Amino acid sequence: MDRSSNLLDEALGLDYGQTDLSSTCSGRVVVVEDCVETSGAFVLHHLVKRSLSPLTSGIVIFVALAHPFAHYDRILRKMGCNLLVQKDHKKFLFLDMLMLKCPDGDVKGGLVELYGNIQKAVAASALPSSRSITIMVDDLSLMEVAANGSSNHVLDFLHYCHTLTTEFGCSLIILSHEDIYSTTDRSTLIVQVEYLAEIIIKVEPLATGLATDVHGQLTVINQGDCGGQQSLQNKKCNFHFRVRENTVECFYPGSQT
Repeated sequence: MDRSSNLLDEALGLDYGQTDLSSTCSGRVVVVEDCVETSGAFVLHHLVKRSLSPLTSGIVIFVALAHPFAHYDRILRKMGCNLLVQKDHKKFLFLDMLMLKCPDGDVKGGLVELYGNIQKAVAASALPSSRSITIMVDDLSLMEVAANGSSNHVLDFLHYCHTLTTEFGCSLIILSHEDIYSTTDRSTLIVQVEYLAEIIIKVEPLATGLATDVHGQLTVINQGDCGGQQSLQNKKCNFHFRVRENTVECFYPGSQT
C-alpha cells in the first residue's frame, strides 16, 4: 500500500508492518470525535478491520447504539472482513443496544448491567493472556440519550470501562459527536472523555468548504506515550481523507491533484 494512503495507521503507531491496534494502544482510550456534517464512522470501521486482522488473535467487543449488526457486516464485507465469520469464531462480540432504555429512577441500573456484560466478556476473552481485546462504543451521544440525558451516569459507565483497560490491558475506542452541544457550553461529557483519552481523532469538514474529491480532514492528537513510541509522544497529525467503498485514503493537504 502507498504510504500516503496509510497516514492514519502511522499516526496511531500501526506503520512498519504493525497489524495489532490493541498491542500498540494497550490499556489506552481512543476517542473519535465527529460532527453532523462529517461522520467519523469510517474510522471505527477501519479500526474494526485492523483489530480483527487474521495475523492477530485480537477480539472486538462492539457496543452498538447507532446501527444493527447487518449494517456493520455489510460495510466490513466490502472492506474484506466478514463479521459473521468473526462472530462465529468468537472474535467479534456484538452487543446490540439499539433498544437500550433507562426508565426514570433506573438509569444507573441499565448502564451497570451493560458494564457487567462487557466485564464478563472481557474476562472470558482474556485467556490466553497474549490475546488483545478492543472495546468499541458507537456511539456515546446515543448512550447519553438512552440515559435520559444523564451525563453523570454515562461518565460513571466510562470510568468503569476505563478500569478494564488497566486490569486487562484492553483498549477502549469511543465514537462521539462533538457539535451536538452548544458552542458556548461544551458538554461536560465531552470534556471528561477527552481527559480520559490518550489519543483523540477529530473528524471535521474542510476548512475551505466542500470538495468533490476530498471528504474532510483528520486530526490525530497523541496525549499519552502510545506504547512508548517516542516519535508519537504528544504529537499532532493533520491530513485530509477520502472515503472509498472498501477503504479510506488519507493524504497531506495539497498532495492530491
